[in-house]
Amino acid sequence: MNLLLRSLAAIALVVVIAMVLDLYVSQITAVWWLGIVFVVYAVVQTAYMARLHHWASLPRNRALPAGIGPWRPIIARLARFVRQETDTRNELDSELGRIHAAVDRLPDGLVVLDRYDHVLWANDAAETLHGIFGTRRPIHHFIRQPELTRFLHANEPGSAIRVQLPGYPGRIHELRLHPSEGGQKLLITHDVTDQARLDAMRSDFVANVSHEIRTPITVIAGFAETLLELDLDETARREYLGSILKQSQTMQRLVDDLLMLSSLESGSGALEDEPIDLRQLLETLLDEARALSRGRHRIGLDFDGPRRVLAAPGEIESAVRNLLTNAIRYTPDSGRISLTWRVQDSEGRISVRDTGIGIPPEYMPRIAERFYRVDRGRSRATGGTGLGLAIVKHIMQRHQGRLEFHSTVGKGSVFTLCLPVARLLPDAAAGRTVDAQAAPAPGGEGQQAASHADDGQTGSHPGGPDDAPAASRAADPDDAQAASLAAGAPPTASRAGGRGAHDEGNPPLPAGVA
Repeated sequence: MNLLLRSLAAIALVVVIAMVLDLYVSQITAVWWLGIVFVVYAVVQTAYMARLHHWASLPRNRALPAGIGPWRPIIARLARFVRQETDTRNELDSELGRIHAAVDRLPDGLVVLDRYDHVLWANDAAETLHGIFGTRRPIHHFIRQPELTRFLHANEPGSAIRVQLPGYPGRIHELRLHPSEGGQKLLITHDVTDQARLDAMRSDFVANVSHEIRTPITVIAGFAETLLELDLDETARREYLGSILKQSQTMQRLVDDLLMLSSLESGSGALEDEPIDLRQLLETLLDEARALSRGRHRIGLDFDGPRRVLAAPGEIESAVRNLLTNAIRYTPDSGRISLTWRVQDSEGRISVRDTGIGIPPEYMPRIAERFYRVDRGRSRATGGTGLGLAIVKHIMQRHQGRLEFHSTVGKGSVFTLCLPVARLLPDAAAGRTVDAQAAPAPGGEGQQAASHADDGQTGSHPGGPDDAPAASRAADPDDAQAASLAAGAPPTASRAGGRGAHDEGNPPLPAGVA
């Protein structure tokens, strides 16, 4: 409105001057005045139009011309609009730069394709994975997979294929296609190696569980059908019922191990650490091992380290029991089994060494996998479930430790539980002498049996298998320091254990063993 009033005022002023010239000078002078004003106005307008046209051809690279007269407010408004547009563009460029930086940090490769499958844009990951450089090049120049052509031609929303890229042997990548507006497509490359491995493990797990359960179910069904259809005498009936009970116990051990492994893997239960008298625990487990061995092996303890550790008693007991049970199961008669505790390389090491059949080197990398066995027939015959070492491995991981093992075929194996030094507690009293303790024998007679870790005395148990829990010292030179407490410690319930390669799963202890 102000601009209109100023323009009308300027025109009125020119007309008044012309009228004054006509009245007091002459009419010709008034005409010349009007002509000069018109020419000057036309030149100024033309000049500003030319300058505006020059600026409008490249508005982002040229400065807006300054305005005078009626052009000043127009130029001012244009300048304000240009500043706003520049600020908006800078914000968008900054936001787009942040988006590009974030997309370039993604591990997945992103490629934008046009309707002819030419590359329009690719992030850093896609350039690295596929070797993409430049734009407007066909994607087939970079991803030379035969199935890619069919995949792109199908152009199905959300479709995906899995390929192995030449530059990444052993890795599996998934290519997923997402159509967008204007005929463009977004090709996403994602590394699914771990997922593929988990899928394979899940499939193997289901197959293994089905296989492990099928055998006892078949036996139970067969014997039950026989009991229903045939009229058997009491001896045969008891034999069949015993077989049914044995197979049901096998399934129960399998279910228990699966539940325990699931609990360890999920970490659902908090680790209940408490000080453990490790010597007492190992000697109790050694008595169980002697009872399970029934005198067929020489079993000893070498205790040379702190007596107390900070750990979950039940889990450490289960881990050591699994290793001892496997050593007994896969060591021939008259073989040696030694249980050792010592501090080495700033960590506590519980080792179970045997002179068993050993494990071939090609099976060693997988022996801690669930249901993995070297000798499946022998493992099932001894009551194993194939989950022992998997349980032991997860127990050690929960204790910030690890499971180590090495084996030589025909000479034996060594399995070691490594505990961090932070879990070793200093002994309350100096010295490592263990006082002899008296304990009643299974028959009720008061027998004295004791072992000393530092002296050369040896105890004996003349009774054979049923006297195996009595304290004894291994006669072998390698077991010169082995020791065990007196008989009478009640055996705890066994949990299935194993070497993976040498399976796990403790059978029940003999009846009557203390």
